[in-house]
Amino acid sequence: MTSIRNIAIIAHVDHGKTTLVDKIMYHCQLFRENENTGDLILDNNDLERERGITITSKNVSVTYKGTKINIIDTPGHADFGGEVERVLNMADGVCLLVDAFEGPMPQTRFVLQKAIDLGLKPCVVINKVDKENCTPEEVHEKVFDLMFELGATEEQLDFPTVYGSAKNNWMSDDFRNQTDNIEPLLDMVLEHVPAPKISEGTPQMLITSLDFSSFTGRIAIGRLQRGVLREGMNVSLVKRDGKISKSKIKELHTFEGLGRKKVEEVVAGDICAIVGLEGFEIGDTVADFENPEALTSIAIDEPTMSMLFTINDSPFFGKEGKFVTSRHIKDRLAKELEKNLALRVNETDSADKFLVFGRGVLHLSVLIETMRREGYELQIGQPQVIIKEIDGVKCEPIEELTVDLPENLSGRAVEFVTIRKGEMLSMEPKGERMIIKFNIPSRGIIGLRNQLLTATAGEAIMSHRFIDYQPFKGEIPGRLGGSLISMENGKAIPYSIDKLQDRGKFFVDPNEDIYEGQVIGENSRGDDMVVNVTKTKKLTNVRSSGNDDKARIIPAIKFSLEEALEYIQKDEYVEVTPKSLRLRKIYLNENDRKRFKIA
Repeated sequence: MTSIRNIAIIAHVDHGKTTLVDKIMYHCQLFRENENTGDLILDNNDLERERGITITSKNVSVTYKGTKINIIDTPGHADFGGEVERVLNMADGVCLLVDAFEGPMPQTRFVLQKAIDLGLKPCVVINKVDKENCTPEEVHEKVFDLMFELGATEEQLDFPTVYGSAKNNWMSDDFRNQTDNIEPLLDMVLEHVPAPKISEGTPQMLITSLDFSSFTGRIAIGRLQRGVLREGMNVSLVKRDGKISKSKIKELHTFEGLGRKKVEEVVAGDICAIVGLEGFEIGDTVADFENPEALTSIAIDEPTMSMLFTINDSPFFGKEGKFVTSRHIKDRLAKELEKNLALRVNETDSADKFLVFGRGVLHLSVLIETMRREGYELQIGQPQVIIKEIDGVKCEPIEELTVDLPENLSGRAVEFVTIRKGEMLSMEPKGERMIIKFNIPSRGIIGLRNQLLTATAGEAIMSHRFIDYQPFKGEIPGRLGGSLISMENGKAIPYSIDKLQDRGKFFVDPNEDIYEGQVIGENSRGDDMVVNVTKTKKLTNVRSSGNDDKARIIPAIKFSLEEALEYIQKDEYVEVTPKSLRLRKIYLNENDRKRFKIA
């Protein structure tokens, strides 16, 4: 029997988790010499590659010095905290990656807290020591302080550290001695991460992840805590609520490299995938057939934000998408609930509207973007934070916001955040940059990123994590400009757009198809205005089509999905189809809008 190590790699976003996993895979020769696999191998879906972030956690296993190491790559964004909480249950130790320049950041704190609470031993990797002005020793002290602050035990505080650069493929015990490979890191893992504790007794396995194959159906993934599982064995499935159903294992797989290999049996401590179980969910326990014993289920933080999902009922529905009915949307959301733990879906009094709850705008927009690419058409309402009543007081979620930006621009940032009811906690200079921390209501973060990026010419880096619920902070002023709304269906005529440019900024290009009630621009004043951009120039003997000055049209503003969600008002929807994003009023007709005014 080979010895096994299970580690999860955790860090703040962009500190180099996926790059490090790449280098470990190359070092352990998972690929043939002539095989060109590229960078960031594990970020395998299109969305992850485009955005450069990890969204779902992945398993990979490598063999080093005769020991099998199961590595779990986790996302860094707090919005995907549900993923991190879920997979840490499979690990026996964690590799904490910290940037040698930035030091511990909000999400480092978030993921580390989860690991310390589970009692996992951290191994610290201080990455990117080749950066200018970096301070590896200071960062090491900060990591220690952070762990102490989070209530780590003495054993956890006695953590080993390696320094290096994952990108340049070297790790070392001392940051001044550059080596030529990452062996020191792997040696540290073998030495300090404990082998899985194997207790005698009947089989027990907590299902922590799901996979789907169109050939065999749903596959349960988890780590076997004790006992042995064999192919064809009868098992009991203990649900979260204590109900027990009987099932049979058809096939067993363990992880090998990037893929899986079929095995006859799995011993305790290894991570495996089971084919053939019926009707399971994440958090259920696979246990003995005769006398099943359940393991404690996974506790997941509550969602903090909700959005309304509804069917597309605009004049352009069904032109681009394949799935447009409420049944399609309902089935798709139910499928997502199975593997996305931090998500909740509530039905409303209308059959074609669903309230979807998640961790933040990013968490929900990734789901919308995935649905859009699969060919769904839907409309999304304005993001709302979840307000709770605690002891008779109206409370809202508060987050800790860290903004990293050039020193000379810090005043603007403070001004923006304070308008949104943020309270400044600290300011510390770091080289030419300033790092400012605030406590801010979750409502205030919606739409803040755009404002900050515009005010700082794209220099600001923002990250936030949920702290707790606090009493309601009062109203936050919304966007200043009203909407320009189309009066008629038709094509946007350049001549009309040119004549209306002094009224505000446009979101549609000339000759684009528009419909009545679509939001086609932002008014320079505070109220909504209905305009007609489908009007052509009236020609007479005197007025010919070409004797005026040429129309000079300012390019239209194009929103990404997050920007559109953050931009809309209460009485507007974002229409999402596979090829386009449009903003529209909920009531397309002007008379209806006046009649059913949404306050």
